[in-house]
Amino acid sequence: MLQLIDTHAHLDEIENLDVVLEQAKAAGVIAIIAVGQDAVSNTKTLEIAARYPGFIYPALGYHPWSIKEAEIKDNLDFIRTNISKAAAVGEVGLDYLKDLLKTVDKDLQKRVLLELLQIAKDNDKPALLHTRYAWQDAFDLVKRAGVNKAVFHWYTGTSSVLRDIIDNGYYISVTPAVEYHEEHRRAVKETPLDQLLLETDSPVIYARGRVGEFKATPADVVRSLKGAAALKGLSEEELAEKTTENAKNLLGI
Repeated sequence: MLQLIDTHAHLDEIENLDVVLEQAKAAGVIAIIAVGQDAVSNTKTLEIAARYPGFIYPALGYHPWSIKEAEIKDNLDFIRTNISKAAAVGEVGLDYLKDLLKTVDKDLQKRVLLELLQIAKDNDKPALLHTRYAWQDAFDLVKRAGVNKAVFHWYTGTSSVLRDIIDNGYYISVTPAVEYHEEHRRAVKETPLDQLLLETDSPVIYARGRVGEFKATPADVVRSLKGAAALKGLSEEELAEKTTENAKNLLGI
């Protein structure tokens, strides 16, 4: 059986987690990076990881959707205090969706992200980045912070920023959207194998409003694998072996 690593899943949001994780193991998943979004999510993620040592690895984050001015210090302090338990800083990043900018403007998002990137740099942890509609700014901040290890998760941005990401040794993670999302498919095609990872972003819903809509679980990392292998013209075995090696090396698992 192929050995796969889901490098980005929100396990704290999944119901019937024990059953879901057994399904993932049966599909060949040997490790999952469980990402947090705020202090509550991070706390639950650490608890889940403690129940599944050697299988679930926590990442501690502060998602742009979760930012509230009055809570910033507590969230950052929690991450700093617990970062030694984490494989990465994430999910963090920028999101320039118009509705979100009404409550969390660009300057506030950038200020928080810079602090989070500093934590990643100071502790030699990878940063797991959400960059919707903010690809250039996110890349610029990662470079400005001097972060050496970063994953631009579910990348759908421009080829010009992608070239900068690749040239600086950062990673792109492949989601099941590789089955249908043209911008994501292009990014996967253009990214070297040495800089690809697999993920599910569980429990996100894929193909929303399309035929075949589904809510992801970590077992669906197989769909990320199959889609990426087809696009890259590689065998599933070759892609599985290399992306798992990449994840182990990057995340220290």
